[in-house]
Amino acid sequence: MNKTAIIIPSRMSASRLAGKPLLKINNLPIICHVVNKAQEANIGEVYVATEDQEIVDVVKENGGKAVLTGKHATGSDRIFEGYKKLNLTGINYLINLQGDEPMTTPNMIDLAISPLINFNEINISNLYTKINSTHEFENPNEVKVVVDKFDYAIYFSREPIPSKKLFKHDVPMFKQVCVIPFRRDYLLKYNSMEQTELEKIESIDMLRVLENGDKIKMVYIEEENYSVDTKEDLLNVIMKMKDDKLIKKYLKK
Repeated sequence: MNKTAIIIPSRMSASRLAGKPLLKINNLPIICHVVNKAQEANIGEVYVATEDQEIVDVVKENGGKAVLTGKHATGSDRIFEGYKKLNLTGINYLINLQGDEPMTTPNMIDLAISPLINFNEINISNLYTKINSTHEFENPNEVKVVVDKFDYAIYFSREPIPSKKLFKHDVPMFKQVCVIPFRRDYLLKYNSMEQTELEKIESIDMLRVLENGDKIKMVYIEEENYSVDTKEDLLNVIMKMKDDKLIKKYLKK
């Protein structure tokens, strides 16, 4: 039987909105919303990996599990240390679920991991969805992605890709949604790779995979999703989550 763990990387020192994991939506810290959403997927144990004792304490106070790590350049490197420190055994898949994605749903997690379960040749997958405005397309906090005809990632960027400058018609506008399942052995390989040049330039950890010649299977979702990177994002997500039925369910626990 395949065994999965979800590890949520989180830190207080985010450059664009410091302390955001502990900012509250419906009186619950953002990081705790992400933990609860992951638990609702019911596909494996859920842990937070963080360099901040404050986050560990808050997660545990709210019934979650957390592990203290060192400082890391990327979330994917952080979840690898978390995996090692937790001494998890028999794990087939590790899901990197970003700690600033409180709109994540169990369905999104199921869709993200399905390619790894169904196809042995796929080692890593990622969600993506449509961008609905030029403002969002030009926002460097949103990681844009272009895919090939078979839904494999061609490139990720904080710049608007593909370019609109020379094309008179609409261009496909898609963004990454940070639910990232790894086959366990591939996460070990990923962690053994040095950070790559484009990864550092764009500040996007998935580029390490592409620059080393490996493939990322992308899974399109219709669900609306916004991460929290700025105060504006927080206000937007608070409004979007106002009628979230899952919140009502786990706040009753």
